[in-house]
Amino acid sequence: MEDKLISYGGQAVIEGVMMRGKHAVAIAMRNPEGEIVTHVEKLSGIYKSKLAKTPFLRGLVLLWDALGLGMRALTISANTQTGEDEQLEGPALYFSLSLSLLFSVGLFFLLPATAGGLAEKYLDWSSFLGNLLEGLVRLTLLVLYVWAIGFMDDIKRVYGYHGAEHKVINAYEDGAELTPEVVATYSREHARCGTAFLLTLVVFSILIFSLFPPMSLGVRLLSRVIFLPVLAGIAYEYIRFTAEHLDSKIIQAMIRPNMALQLLTTHEPDLKMLEVSIEAFNTMRDAEVEFAPIPPSL
Repeated sequence: MEDKLISYGGQAVIEGVMMRGKHAVAIAMRNPEGEIVTHVEKLSGIYKSKLAKTPFLRGLVLLWDALGLGMRALTISANTQTGEDEQLEGPALYFSLSLSLLFSVGLFFLLPATAGGLAEKYLDWSSFLGNLLEGLVRLTLLVLYVWAIGFMDDIKRVYGYHGAEHKVINAYEDGAELTPEVVATYSREHARCGTAFLLTLVVFSILIFSLFPPMSLGVRLLSRVIFLPVLAGIAYEYIRFTAEHLDSKIIQAMIRPNMALQLLTTHEPDLKMLEVSIEAFNTMRDAEVEFAPIPPSL
């Protein structure tokens, strides 16, 4: 059961799905002609390193690598639609990734922190109330953001493939036959979703930052950036723990907010989307065999 819970995950891309295993990652996409094309890569050795197995540190290591992997997958899927041969990699990839992270940190952490700090200064609020306002603004921004972009036609398609990715993983973990008709009957929610990670990160930020003492706006903003890796490590361990104890009624109740938010970031996929997601999963599974380490001979 450990392999199922930890090893297999994925991400929606443009007109396709990326599936990640222990040793390989596969992307399946529909090209403009309607054909399914695939791309396979061997996973970085960082997934087998000591850092990737160290509690709290592993969340940061795997998250950074997953962000880079996700950016490459999105680029490959975009190039499949446009027919371009250029691939975003190396310095260009990490520059784009850094810009995305800066935007996210600014929108979801620095902007709410500024709102809380200004409320403390000009409304004479206590630090607790200012920090609480900051957390509520952060939570509101997250929910509004994922809801608002869902009205964009391209994002609607991505959300559909996101739902397809979840349904395939759920069907696999249930031991079901991976056909579009069977997979369609499964839930589009999943406990290990990246959406769940984001909401968990925000909730922990509310709990932890509410304990912080009064500070100047500059120090306040700096503290949010410094503590972001700490929050990410805690959020990863929480998601990992809850995913391994889903049989508990208490755990099921704890993750309901995470699952509910996925109703915004996933849409019901059609059978063609499910076909692509299944192809990505099966291609990844085949590549797992190809890239698995050869055991030493006796």
